[in-house]
Amino acid sequence: MEIKTKARKWGNSVAVILPKIVVEANNIKENQEITIEIIEKPFAGKFFGILPRKSKKSAQMIKDEMRKGW
Repeated sequence: MEIKTKARKWGNSVAVILPKIVVEANNIKENQEITIEIIEKPFAGKFFGILPRKSKKSAQMIKDEMRKGW
């Protein structure tokens, strides 16, 4: 089951409130230990440099070639 919720400030901590439907569907009880998986939203900067290169040229070489005609 996947849900979206927001983390909120609670004193000096951050808390996540589980909707009632999730609590009932998973039979979660007060003080029961549960595991929550955190999945971050990726941003463009995170992908920089991880994709395989199709060219052997460096980024600087490609920029220089593009600027030749200007």
